[in-house]
Amino acid sequence: MKPFAPACERNRDPILTVLRQQFADRQRVLEIGSGTGQHAVYFAGAMPQLSWQCSDRAEHLPGIRMWLEEAALPNTPEPLELDVGSHWPAQRYDAVFSANTLHIMAWDEVEALFAHLPQITTEDARLAIYGPFNIDGRYTSDSNAAFDQSLKARGAHMSIRDAAAVDALAAKSGFNLIADIAMPAHNRCRIWQRG
Repeated sequence: MKPFAPACERNRDPILTVLRQQFADRQRVLEIGSGTGQHAVYFAGAMPQLSWQCSDRAEHLPGIRMWLEEAALPNTPEPLELDVGSHWPAQRYDAVFSANTLHIMAWDEVEALFAHLPQITTEDARLAIYGPFNIDGRYTSDSNAAFDQSLKARGAHMSIRDAAAVDALAAKSGFNLIADIAMPAHNRCRIWQRG
């Protein structure tokens, strides 16, 4: 049975609205942490001009393949194994997308993700990350505060990340924030441009 995440169904349309604009002139997208594969199928189907490359840790690849095989889209190649601490693709992409990953990774994994971006992106690449962010070290809502407590209960390494700390990692890798878009359910879609 295919894996299914209800959150993907809820957030896919607001994210698509942002990506249609931000990735309008892009060709090759690497999605980091594709999870179930639901987002990939929806976004690749809606934006056929993009080659949408899924990636995730090995244990998630079978579920992603189920979604990709059922959709049978021409612009979704075989998913790649990607562990931010070790496995990275050799190809280069002009766009990178990730949803709801930074708060699940340990902070050193978030650092590794940003540190590897220059070697897998083109000089003018664009990066879009969706999820909850803290602003100036503070929660943006009571629901995010409760969510953060539930994350920490699941694993001490998990936490909602501070926007400024993530921006600093992006800047170190040559990516500058160009948009910060408020999304439903107290999430944000933050966009950085390389170069």
